[in-house]
Amino acid sequence: MELRALEQAMEDFVTSKGWYRPDSPRPQTPRNLAISLVLEAAEVLELFQWGETADREALSDELADVMLYLLQLARLHGIDLGQAVMAKLARNAQREWP
Repeated sequence: MELRALEQAMEDFVTSKGWYRPDSPRPQTPRNLAISLVLEAAEVLELFQWGETADREALSDELADVMLYLLQLARLHGIDLGQAVMAKLARNAQREWP
């Protein structure tokens, strides 16, 4: 699935829930989205807390949550994630790590 389709599906879902409205009980502000992104990433880590493997379905759900918050945060800041990833890979290709 293309990134644009994922972004649109995320946008449609959040809009349908009314979470972009100013009176929303779950305001989708950059700060709130950044916090949620980190919390969901911690849930990914929690799946590996006591071992090297995780339940595939649980991992899939948590990774999807991380991606959804990432997509929203990028959208609010006008960042094209596809371009950002390619630019970062190009910069990293020039780097050396000890």
